Amino acid sequence: MSTKDQKEHIELLQGTLDLLILRTLLLGPTHGHAIAKAIERNSDDVLQVEQGSLYPALHRLIKRDWIAAEEGTSENNRRAKFYRLTAKGRRQLAIETSKWEKLAGAIARILQPLEQEGKS
Repeated sequence: MSTKDQKEHIELLQGTLDLLILRTLLLGPTHGHAIAKAIERNSDDVLQVEQGSLYPALHRLIKRDWIAAEEGTSENNRRAKFYRLTAKGRRQLAIETSKWEKLAGAIARILQPLEQEGKS
């Protein structure tokens, strides 16, 4: 996963793409390209999901039984693999979301003193 502007490249923590995929599939089954586009759109084009990151992540999630894949036809009439969240994946999404919120809160608490120092 990368950012649109390579000068502002943001390295994401391990597991972040998995969380974003699980969250995207909460809305319903979809194919890989649509997952990548949804993440891009919902991040206001800040995050770009490269195929070289997306498909290994999808395979990893299938192996963990967090998602399942089925053959289907895309909106432009092409054969595609559609991914859907499993019951185990729904439970894992709740766990991963909680972990992410805890991590983001901890980082915010550390950064907050810097913001207050700047106002002095």
